[in-house]
Amino acid sequence: MRPNDRRPPKIPRSALVDTLMERLTTAYAAAADPERAAAMAAYMKDVAPFLGLRTPLRRELSKAVTGGTAEPAETDVRALVLRCWELPEREYHYFAVDYLRRHVRVCSSGFLPVLRRLIVTVPWWDTVDLLAAHAAGPLVAADPELAEVMDEWIGDEDLWLARTALLHQLRYKSATDTGRLFAYCRRQSAHPDFFIRKAIGWALREYAKTDPEAVRAFVEAQRDSLSPLSVREALKNL
Repeated sequence: MRPNDRRPPKIPRSALVDTLMERLTTAYAAAADPERAAAMAAYMKDVAPFLGLRTPLRRELSKAVTGGTAEPAETDVRALVLRCWELPEREYHYFAVDYLRRHVRVCSSGFLPVLRRLIVTVPWWDTVDLLAAHAAGPLVAADPELAEVMDEWIGDEDLWLARTALLHQLRYKSATDTGRLFAYCRRQSAHPDFFIRKAIGWALREYAKTDPEAVRAFVEAQRDSLSPLSVREALKNL
């Protein structure tokens, strides 16, 4: 499967994931709070239904779900995240994101089509931003050839793929490919959507912690093309 393959990835069989999913759905469903769920869904613009689990409780339950289980292989991670994404309630997606973040080191470049599926399916900032920084970022760092896929995503009509490309270097610090970062920001500087404009500013602001002068110079040179939101976010801490 090519790294940017758009075919729906298949869910492999995994005895480990069978155990995890049984534990997960039992524990989460038992703790559901319908009243809180309605408020959480409204806060997230009804992008998905919720079970109504507070974050501290959800993390406690998740720890119990994974407790005593074996370290996964890439096949297990693939099965877990795809099966969680088939469930409608958002907390299952959060569990998948957390599990992927914890075990992304076992995933190869061949995992990228799975990541793409997660990004474009029921997309919103609450999952996409974590997937960008903690999954796409490490995968590209481990296999620099995947940067070419980010070059494709930055121009994709799906704004969440473009946002992922903008944000995937958030944690790179001095390892940031500044040429790509600045090129991506220029590429999408005229984008009308809030989430792209915000991502441009966020990516620049984060890199400014490493090289403030480079970011200041870039913003000054591009001020006429960047949106006021992007400029404001980029220079917030300078």
